[in-house]
Amino acid sequence: MTNDFQIVFHNIDQSASISDAVNKRISKLQRFCDRILAGRVVLDSPHNNHHKGKVYSVGLEIHTPSKEVRVNQEQHDNHAHEDLYVAIRDAFNAAERQLKAIDKKHRVERNHEFLELEVTGI
Repeated sequence: MTNDFQIVFHNIDQSASISDAVNKRISKLQRFCDRILAGRVVLDSPHNNHHKGKVYSVGLEIHTPSKEVRVNQEQHDNHAHEDLYVAIRDAFNAAERQLKAIDKKHRVERNHEFLELEVTGI
């Protein structure tokens, strides 16, 4: 599988440390789920509220053969997301949960097909 990921910076200065943090999370997802074909990560700082501080949002699109996983972490009232690294962590954790659910469903379907073949004697 190709595992091509695009990282997009919107209203945020691109830095090596942020790219490294995202790439580490991508690598973790790829070790967990070998069915990932491609993906896109969008890092954004849409609101520059001087009273509450900058709150970052992270969007993910992950393409697998069976489904597309989308995560959009826009939590304007979540002060933890004033730290971009926390917003990245939360978005990738949500994506991991969705990928685990897809993987679990896929394993159940494969086991069900295997049992049908075994019962019918094929």
